[in-house]
Amino acid sequence: MKETSTRICRRCLLRDMAERDSYANLYTYLNSLSSDDKVPDAVYEERLAVCRTCDKLLSGMCVLCGCYVELRAAMRVRGCPHVPAKWGPCVCCDTERT
Repeated sequence: MKETSTRICRRCLLRDMAERDSYANLYTYLNSLSSDDKVPDAVYEERLAVCRTCDKLLSGMCVLCGCYVELRAAMRVRGCPHVPAKWGPCVCCDTERT
């Protein structure tokens, strides 16, 4: 009998995992968010870079709040749930919109 093992991907984002096709709905949702609700791409990538270094990231999810970090990081009004927060709501977007 062949034994299989499941590898838990610490510090991986969903887009880096082999099962990323299973999360297609998440990416469809992200792509459908209005630009008023999303942070600029540069801010998004900066947030994800911080999340990748966090010991609370497990298989694309934050163990503190249970969110998919790629979704949380994309949303302008969201911040990191870590105490103290590693990144906060995007204030740069508020100045761009006014």
